[in-house]
Formats: sequence, structure tokens, C-alpha cells
Amino acid sequence: MKIRGSPRIPVVVTMQEPFDILTVFCFLTMAVAFFVWSDRESRTVLRLALSAIAFAVANQLGNNGWPLLALVLTGAGAAHAFLTLRSR
Repeated sequence: MKIRGSPRIPVVVTMQEPFDILTVFCFLTMAVAFFVWSDRESRTVLRLALSAIAFAVANQLGNNGWPLLALVLTGAGAAHAFLTLRSR
């Protein structure tokens, strides 16, 4: 993600890396699935926070030259979210 701007010009944030798009998509899918298929308890949110952290770390790894590890971490986060929501 690149941030451009100056103190007098509004900041523009652009998603240019494929891992930005992939991890944001995974996070938004997880958020929608939480509201649609879960019991909406705080315990479920805490368990899904682990997947959200995995997506954030995978995004950073992918943008900094570790694509294989980023894909594995993204898959693990998605699997954890799926298993968390399926068990409810």
C-alpha cells in the first residue's frame, strides 16, 4: 500500500500489491461470514481475531518479498476462520 500526499494535499491510499487485495478480500469475507453464520458472541470475535492477525502479517510478508510464506499464512488464517465459524 502506498500513501501519497503532503500536509496540504489530501492523502491518497492505493492498493497496488496483490497481497493487499487478497488479504483485504479474506478479511471482508470473514467479517461478512461472522455476521451471517455465527452466533455473534464475543468469544467468536476473539477467535476470529487470530485469523485477522494472520491476514495482516501475511500482507506484510507478501509485500516484503516472502510470497510463499504469505500464501501459507493466508490459507491457515482462512482455514482457522472457516473452522471457527463451522463449529458454531
